[in-house]
Amino acid sequence: MSTLDSSRAVRAPLKEVAYPPRRMWAAAWIVTAVFILSNSATPLYVRWQAAIGFSSATLTVIFAAYILGLLLTLLIAGQLSDRFGRRPVLLPGVAAAIVACLLFAGAHSVAMLITARFLSGVAVGVVVSAGMAAVVDLGGPERKRQASLIASVSMVLGAGLGPLLAGGIALSLADPVLPIFAVELVVLLTALAVVLILPLKHRGTHADHDWRLHLPRVPRANHRHLLFGIAVFGPGITATSFVLALGPSLLSHLLGVTSPLIAGGMACAMFLTATGVQFAARRFSVRIIFLCGAAATLLSMMGIALAVMSSSAAVLIVAALLAGSGQGLGQLGGLTLIGLHVPGNHRAEANAVLNIGGYIPAGLMPVVTGMIIDRAGLSLGATLFAMALASIAVLGGAVVFRRLAND
Repeated sequence: MSTLDSSRAVRAPLKEVAYPPRRMWAAAWIVTAVFILSNSATPLYVRWQAAIGFSSATLTVIFAAYILGLLLTLLIAGQLSDRFGRRPVLLPGVAAAIVACLLFAGAHSVAMLITARFLSGVAVGVVVSAGMAAVVDLGGPERKRQASLIASVSMVLGAGLGPLLAGGIALSLADPVLPIFAVELVVLLTALAVVLILPLKHRGTHADHDWRLHLPRVPRANHRHLLFGIAVFGPGITATSFVLALGPSLLSHLLGVTSPLIAGGMACAMFLTATGVQFAARRFSVRIIFLCGAAATLLSMMGIALAVMSSSAAVLIVAALLAGSGQGLGQLGGLTLIGLHVPGNHRAEANAVLNIGGYIPAGLMPVVTGMIIDRAGLSLGATLFAMALASIAVLGGAVVFRRLAND
């Protein structure tokens, strides 16, 4: 074999192996466990806001710290995972989640909340790139579409279980913070054990000399697959981010609903809806999945505007369910395109690109809305947000639907 042939052989990505389905489900638990943490604090923000004393704008900054940690992590986690393997990236990610959990448990200042949110964002950035790629890896070549569905569902299921857990404990205990995060700590320790046990094989090439960190990227042939996913997933996850960041405030200050179980239950129902619609749509074409996702986000924004105008908690809850549907379908479509078309040694990086594209507006728009609310009031701020995101959802859905028809 010539030197050139030898070099090419070394650089070839590892062949995908078929594993028992239980390993795919076990990898999905890692994603679910970290996402339970990511939203466990949702019903507690009103409590912290009253105890510590901070504004709606500060609340959205606390939420944006999560987005910042996530985005910074996504810049490197995917490529590190594709290059060095899933386990070396997942271990520090789960460790960051454990530290965030401990900070939430003892939080008594805005700085502690910001740090905890930042570290939980780091952990989420790791699992949506390396963790979700591990699920597809362990699904093997024969289960790519099923594994993409499981990876997507594991994210939204965890995101929904977190606020339900927190809301239920907060309703039954006078001082719920420590018990909530004690339970979450146990959940995260089980995820850490799974990371150590699973056969998370090295996915990358062995070309050590010319590899270096770079901005996340995918092969040119896959650019359109990522753009299609971002166009629908981005508005969807921005809608759910708004509900998580400001939904409890809307319920409390505008609609007079103060129960932490209702706030947590609304967030949980939103993500359980995101889970259910993905199972319902799993046999649809990607084009139809994206169209339904964009339509759900549009209807969600119309619902938020109507809820504000009519002061109706029921309408707000319906809008939250539609937001979950929009995120779930956009996410399923994007991950399905990645699973079907992106090579295994670029899969985690592609997941990172998809989530960067989605979380940038999900971080910026609620923060801007929080600033508007502090100056112009909750009703106007929420209505302007709904109008802006509805327009983006229509544009993204129309472009993707038209372009996929020609593919």
